Amino acid sequence: MAVEIRKLEPTKKELLKFIHFPIDVLYNHSTCYVPDLVSDMLSTFLPSENPAYDFCESAFFMAYRDGKPVGRIAGIINSLVNQREQKQEGRFGFVDFIDDEEVVDALMRAVEQWAKEKGMTCLTGPLGFTDMDPEGCLIEGFDQLGTQATIYNYPYYPKHFERLGFVKDVDWVEFKVIVPEQIPEKMVKIGNIVQHRFNLHLVKMNSTKELVKKYGNEIFALINESYDSLFGYSPLSEKQVKHYINVYLPFLPLDHISLVADANDKLVGVGISVPSLSRALIKSRGRMLPFGWYHMLKAIKHEGRIVDLLLIAVAPEYQSKGVNSLFFVDLIPAFNKRGYEWAETNIELENNENVQKQWQYFDIKQHKRRRAFTKDI
Repeated sequence: MAVEIRKLEPTKKELLKFIHFPIDVLYNHSTCYVPDLVSDMLSTFLPSENPAYDFCESAFFMAYRDGKPVGRIAGIINSLVNQREQKQEGRFGFVDFIDDEEVVDALMRAVEQWAKEKGMTCLTGPLGFTDMDPEGCLIEGFDQLGTQATIYNYPYYPKHFERLGFVKDVDWVEFKVIVPEQIPEKMVKIGNIVQHRFNLHLVKMNSTKELVKKYGNEIFALINESYDSLFGYSPLSEKQVKHYINVYLPFLPLDHISLVADANDKLVGVGISVPSLSRALIKSRGRMLPFGWYHMLKAIKHEGRIVDLLLIAVAPEYQSKGVNSLFFVDLIPAFNKRGYEWAETNIELENNENVQKQWQYFDIKQHKRRRAFTKDI
């Protein structure tokens, strides 16, 4: 049967078909794929709920054969990034498909045509609306458990992108970091030197409410400042910051957040980690009901061995000065108390030496690599 491409309306009913395809069909029996939380994906895709639509537009396509779903893809244009980088780039993201050339070609052709009609001259992905969305096609580490913040895909994905003429734009790497029983001595020394030299200190919050009130806006301002020069970064707007403060900060365990401030209590560094939700999301299939909430609660209270390191942001004037050591001086005792055996880093650009230097004092393994592909259209 021929492949049929359907452009979806941006409604809850239509978008749920898009969201459920990888969870219920393509990766139904995968032991490495971690489903997205369905409610989070709806908030990401619905224009009424995602502040990124203030400067983005999108189109959602699904492929069907004999009436059955066989693939999906989203086309995205981030006008803010295009303006900053002076280019006309379309993005493709949230892409999944069976291993079939006809299906892949039809999906990519639909997004390319949509992007061309919008005046775009190249297509890059997998990328989301902003850097807060998962990005990068997995090209190494297909036998590794995924995380809630990254994409998992089958090994045939990059082969199809290359077959269609897409080439490497950038690579990200990820590391598995063994949690040491003691803070590395060298790191303790560096931390002490940094604190005294720059008059810095670790900040402790007594409640999430206090965290949000005192440092909520500062955390995201620091992320904007720290990440500004990174690949394809889309600065968070005031509306986005408010959204992320309300949606995410209240649910982060306080002992997984490390804050570094200067003598005036101005935030100069933040490290955020969370208990791994991967197993909980697999068990719940990305749904909170009827029992997904129970699996999530168990994970947050910690019944696992893994902690996910979501992000580290340091003010540019303090980068490469050892501030990162303070995060681990702060967090390693908490990780040991929780019984974590290893940490999963989030994606790091392969040439980001400043970030990767921080792992030199740990037992690590680079176990995943992912890629953004690009092509002129």
